[in-house]
Amino acid sequence: MPPFDPASAPEVVSAPEDAKAAMAPEVVTPDAVLADVKQGTTTTITTTAVPPPALDEADLLRQGFQALGNENVAWYSYLQTVDFWAVIVMGQLLSLCITATNTFSSFLAQKNTNIPAFQTLFVYVLLSAIYTGVFLWRWGARHWLHVLRVHGWKYIIMAFLDVQGNYFTVLAYRYTNILSAQLLNFWSIVCVVAISFALLRVRYKAFQMVGIVVCCGGMGILLASDHMTGTNGGPGVDMLKGDLFGLLGATLYGTSNVFEEWLVSKRPMPEVLSFLGTFGIIIMGAQAAIFDRGSIEHAVWDGQVYGYIAGYTAAMVVFYTLAPFMFRMGSSAFFDISLLTANFWGVIVGVKVFHYTIHYLYPIAFVCIIVGLIVYFLSGSMLGDSKKPWLGDNQEDGVAGYGTAKLKALNAARRKQREVAERQAAAERAV
Repeated sequence: MPPFDPASAPEVVSAPEDAKAAMAPEVVTPDAVLADVKQGTTTTITTTAVPPPALDEADLLRQGFQALGNENVAWYSYLQTVDFWAVIVMGQLLSLCITATNTFSSFLAQKNTNIPAFQTLFVYVLLSAIYTGVFLWRWGARHWLHVLRVHGWKYIIMAFLDVQGNYFTVLAYRYTNILSAQLLNFWSIVCVVAISFALLRVRYKAFQMVGIVVCCGGMGILLASDHMTGTNGGPGVDMLKGDLFGLLGATLYGTSNVFEEWLVSKRPMPEVLSFLGTFGIIIMGAQAAIFDRGSIEHAVWDGQVYGYIAGYTAAMVVFYTLAPFMFRMGSSAFFDISLLTANFWGVIVGVKVFHYTIHYLYPIAFVCIIVGLIVYFLSGSMLGDSKKPWLGDNQEDGVAGYGTAKLKALNAARRKQREVAERQAAAERAV
């Protein structure tokens, strides 16, 4: 789920031992200054203590997590961090991206241009072009081929899940009504929680479960208002077929999110998006050639259609770019519940563009979802969901990219080292 990206930092490689020793701060103790008073004269002898051995990455991680764990933490502490507000804002930006893609798809439908696979193909083309370029610039073609040989099968699975999840979710809206399709999206949250619990050893705390339930309750209020106002889309063309497509799409979508969270916690972000785009082109291109061929031939092609496809592509590329940050700083579960507000933003756009009317329950539903997102992080941890259980106690199996607990621990350890060096320097000056 843009080019130079601090989140894409590769795993930290420890410096050679000689370099570590050279970089270690010189340590001078107060005892190194000796005064010998003899015949009215003072002779000062200064000695330099041998610097301590430089710490390797494992020691830095251990010290960093110990320092983070020793901080005074209250149940609301994470709400006071920059990371918390970053994931909240990021979640709403992702929701706005979803709203934008739905809006552009509605514009295309009004122009009698229904090409879901073909219009999404350009998203994967742009992802591949941008992030393969970043990857080649940073690590070279030889390393790209090495990753393809060693990890390519993982990215094929992720791209397949992502493509099919998007495809069947869009397909469900053709046959069932809007209310039914949106209700089936709850199944994606269930899948994410179940898969994370069973395969990734994620253990949800009471506040997190309550937050998920509150968010789902807010979505329920929103859907109830749609039903009350008769904006649920009618009976649908084939409800059973649409519901089955929606169920399949939600299952694939939830599985894809968990798999991407696992990958971006272990691999650099440009690598993940490069191969997602590359394999997505192949899979989505094949589906477009098979299923959208007739629609492409009968579609209306003019300047407006090209503009709508460009807008759809831009929104989706931003969505895929922000998603890895959310998976690292939060989780796939928090990602899914954050997207529940997309329906609210969609109505706001609909009021201006499609002349919808807002039911009084919509603002209540939005507030309910936001409250649920806040409750989710009332867990008494300064790391939120960024510390992943499958990466080891000290996250030694993860990548030190932006938003990861590993990078936070390394930075905490380095801050502590600087503080120790500054205290030693102050003691030396005092003597």
